[in-house]
Amino acid sequence: MSKYYCLIAGLPNISSDDTKIPFTVSGFREELDGILTDADKKLIDLFFLKFENKNLITQLKHPGQDPDERGRITFHEFNNLVKALKEEEKPPVNKQAPPYFEAFLKLYLDAETKNEPDVLWEDVLAALYYGYAAECKNEFVAGWFEMNLNINNMFTAITCREYGLDKAKYIIGNNPAACSLRTSNARDFGLGDTEDYLMEAQRIAEESDLLLREKKTDLLKWQWLEDNTFFKTFDIESVFAYLLKLEMTERWATLDSVAGEKAFRNLAGAMKKGSDNALEEFKRNNKK
Repeated sequence: MSKYYCLIAGLPNISSDDTKIPFTVSGFREELDGILTDADKKLIDLFFLKFENKNLITQLKHPGQDPDERGRITFHEFNNLVKALKEEEKPPVNKQAPPYFEAFLKLYLDAETKNEPDVLWEDVLAALYYGYAAECKNEFVAGWFEMNLNINNMFTAITCREYGLDKAKYIIGNNPAACSLRTSNARDFGLGDTEDYLMEAQRIAEESDLLLREKKTDLLKWQWLEDNTFFKTFDIESVFAYLLKLEMTERWATLDSVAGEKAFRNLAGAMKKGSDNALEEFKRNNKK
């Protein structure tokens, strides 16, 4: 296993309450490109796939919008993949595109051909993404993705219960926690004896200030990173954790808290009226 003594020792300290960032997430990735082993680069690439997912959805639904610059797959490459699948040709080789893209696009194009009712394609793609990431052989990285899936599903289940919506339609994935959240009517969804972070997530979900709730969620994840890298100071796990912390800090440093809180409260008001569309928008905006 590779050790990154010089890299870790030279990284500026960041904390959860920082308002300035030492460099951007994209800048950090470029720095890592020249340092990490090929195997460790693939772990970092797993994190950045969420921006590729975002750009794929944008290209399919809103092709006129600019892509998220943190993704590296171009819209032209997305279009070539879609074109090949439509014409039933062999998709072009693209080492940056994960295998689940092809599976997702086949589902999307098939639904489009049959003119089937639209579904929340972001969730379909997210489920494939989490499933793919969970197969990672690095226990820490796989655990990170599973935790995010479980927390997102916990919040979704609680929101559905509060507003009388069918949670089975909105829970994604098929891991044990997802299955329990989808089927259990217990207050703790039958998860009382599982991961401690899920019980904390349930308490956080009771926070009425939605912007504060998001901040508390990030602090919960931050602590998980601290706990799970304590004995891995110079390993790839600590590099991965630094990237995740950097992204949280970057997001909060650039967030307009006034505008953010207003948007969240407007959405909460719509949800109280039982709007399925509002719930879907809430889920899209809160995927991390």
